[in-house]
Amino acid sequence: MFNYSKYIKEENAKIVPVKLPGVTKNIKVFMKRTELVHPIISGNKWYKMKYNIDEMLKQKKDTLLTFGGAFSNHIHATAEAGKLFGFKTIGIIRGEEYEPLNITLQHAKKNGLELHYINRTKFRERDTKEFIDELKDKFGDVYILPLGGTNTIALKGCAEIVETVDIDFDYICSASGSGGTFAGIVAGLDGKQKGIVFPALKGGEFLKKIIENLVYNYTGKRYNNWEINTDYHFGGFAKLTTELVNFTTEFEKLNGFPLDYIYTNKMMYGIADLIQKGFFNEGEKIIAVHSGGLQGNEGMKSRFNSLLK
Repeated sequence: MFNYSKYIKEENAKIVPVKLPGVTKNIKVFMKRTELVHPIISGNKWYKMKYNIDEMLKQKKDTLLTFGGAFSNHIHATAEAGKLFGFKTIGIIRGEEYEPLNITLQHAKKNGLELHYINRTKFRERDTKEFIDELKDKFGDVYILPLGGTNTIALKGCAEIVETVDIDFDYICSASGSGGTFAGIVAGLDGKQKGIVFPALKGGEFLKKIIENLVYNYTGKRYNNWEINTDYHFGGFAKLTTELVNFTTEFEKLNGFPLDYIYTNKMMYGIADLIQKGFFNEGEKIIAVHSGGLQGNEGMKSRFNSLLK
């Protein structure tokens, strides 16, 4: 395995107690701050990518090709990883090309990521054999990492998030976009304790089957110690409401560090609401995973600020 320790500080992913706005019940909540492992390759993006980079090098490939939207944390992190570790990167971007580039794509391009745009209809075909063959014909013998960095190999790194939790707990919670991070967490739990996943997108029920299949393909087991909660999408992916913005702002005042505006803030709101509704028992301990993605806040800032009281 490549020695990443010069650049990535996994030991910084400390666990800290947090206060939740409006919560008065005696239930302890802690945050696993995986966003601290690196300023850019942060949070779950690193844990999903680390063993995929090893696999790419094992296959003697020098180019990583992956997929994302125009504000993708994954594209942002992939470009940085390529620059740091010395491999080429290609991003297949959903949607039409436009100028000027947003901050995410500016950063990616500056760090050497080669941008290629495809329309949304074609983008939905990205996992088909026909489309993968097209990519290989066009770009050669590249290592292809799926959308969001989610594949079976990614679960090995995400399972380590659980393995490095050094306090007793009853629940571990994660936000989700593509399902890979939480699937790794389920694998890491290995049937012990309980997990809750909070999709950041509307209609996230489909993630249940994806997570089940990822876990089974990785472990050969099916677990029933986890559940999916789709009640806290706030209208859909990257959607905000005044209530969510005010909660996020208050959380940051109480705890002194930021949440991301797309994933983690919705999860934390969900945890706070479930506590107040009596879902958790008095005295239970909850671990919430901060999955990073803070670079995306810049693109959300104008909408966020307009909803502030």
